[in-house]
Amino acid sequence: MTQATSDLKQSRRFEEPVPRRDFLGLAAAWSAASAFVLAALGAARLPMPGVFPESSPRVKLGRPDRFALDSATYFSEHHLWLFRDEQGFHALSSVCTHLGCIVTRLDDGAFKCPCHGSQFSSAGEVTGGPAPRGLLWIALSFSPEGDLIADKLTEVSPGTAVTA
Repeated sequence: MTQATSDLKQSRRFEEPVPRRDFLGLAAAWSAASAFVLAALGAARLPMPGVFPESSPRVKLGRPDRFALDSATYFSEHHLWLFRDEQGFHALSSVCTHLGCIVTRLDDGAFKCPCHGSQFSSAGEVTGGPAPRGLLWIALSFSPEGDLIADKLTEVSPGTAVTA
């Protein structure tokens, strides 16, 4: 046998391929291990709330004349919507009552939770999904300087509005 023939027989080309059954077994094991790791990472995130509490529940929203009649203003840092209509000002929390996700406002004025599909009317009432109750109506008041103040820990009954 010549050197060339010996080198040719030792090349990877003439090695026995990995049997299909072994390959599929390894692929299944790696898939199961990956699924377990990803599930463990997801489970580790569950105890953390979707919304973290702030230092003060009372937040200043601004002067009343800053908001036009029939307007809706979103305060993302406070997770609330401020509305001004003929009755005055009212505020709705944008935190879903199901699991604390932040709802989005649709073009028709209704709200929808992107996480689990809860749906709310423009007045915050539940219209579909797993949410146990409507969006919270937030208490509003005025500071001595005349600014609107929202107390996010004080809930008021739906329909409550304050006038400037």
